Amino acid sequence: MDAATGTIVYTKNPDEEIPPASLTKLMTMHLTFREIESGRASLDEVFTPPREGWAVSQPPLSSLMGINAGHSVSLRDLLLGMAIFSGNDAATSTALRFAPSLSAFAEIMTREAASLGLQKTHFVDASGYSEDNMTTAREFAEFCRIYLEAHPYSLAEYHSVMEFAYPRPENLPEQYRANPGTRLRRNGITLLGRVEGVDGLKTGFIFESGYNIALTAERGGTRFIAVILGGPSERIREEDGERLINWVFANYKTIRPSISVIMPFRVWKGKTNYVDVYPGEPLDFTALAERGEYLDAAIIQEETLIAPIPAGSKVGSVVLYDTLGELRRIPLLTTGEVEKGNFFKRLFDSIRLFFRRRFS
Repeated sequence: MDAATGTIVYTKNPDEEIPPASLTKLMTMHLTFREIESGRASLDEVFTPPREGWAVSQPPLSSLMGINAGHSVSLRDLLLGMAIFSGNDAATSTALRFAPSLSAFAEIMTREAASLGLQKTHFVDASGYSEDNMTTAREFAEFCRIYLEAHPYSLAEYHSVMEFAYPRPENLPEQYRANPGTRLRRNGITLLGRVEGVDGLKTGFIFESGYNIALTAERGGTRFIAVILGGPSERIREEDGERLINWVFANYKTIRPSISVIMPFRVWKGKTNYVDVYPGEPLDFTALAERGEYLDAAIIQEETLIAPIPAGSKVGSVVLYDTLGELRRIPLLTTGEVEKGNFFKRLFDSIRLFFRRRFS
């Protein structure tokens, strides 16, 4: 998926429902970032997670950050603990910071997915341990696109961080700080630093889903997102991810046209003689890698415009083209309504249009 435009350029079984496993933590991080950005929480706030958030309270075979009794952690620590350690204890502790129970936080996650238009994506926990969490590759790619648009800093500050250490002395009660038992964990995305442009996002695994990964990479101003669910092994997941990233950049790119000011269009028989217009769709689009090197644009007014004209009416197009031909056509819409002019204005314009058409 092109991260800028949402255009999907390759799919295989994109709507098959598969548990996201630890990719779930991206939704937990999304909700946490939203709380921080709204001012209702702070990255630097420190609190002691309840027993439910400790490592010893997590299900068997959980990935763990290592939170235990008496630990003091900041939200920044917990976000890094989710991104790097993939810690179920980090996700659980975060959820309990923002909701009275894990089930209540899961309901918030599911409501957020629905509000984003993700109809098949729902959650029952904050970490992804349960096979009852569900998504599809198509929907999760769209979620990643929304996530990156909302929190672009998350890549540099969390998802592309190569390693993270926990617990540090400041996380522990005073009597344990001399020997904190710190563990250093490297980021689970092995393509970081190995495949050009890869800078996130998250891996996941449970037996019921297989090996999952949500990848993103940026090269030359173009960013793509790749989601793989249900991989048969960690090795195949990484190989497929690398193939997809290299293939998509070899074949596609984002084009971001720059269009100068569009002059108002002439209107006849109206109270005003001109109407302002604007592109009815985003200008950015996805194209084959070899296209768009010498991009140009033409403004087309489709027909003689006669009032009345409602606001939002399609009255023309922006045609984008390169040396090989047309690439894209974007509708031009009116910014406001143009009402009919009075009798004399309509009569005068009718006479002018008659001679204009006769001698054109």
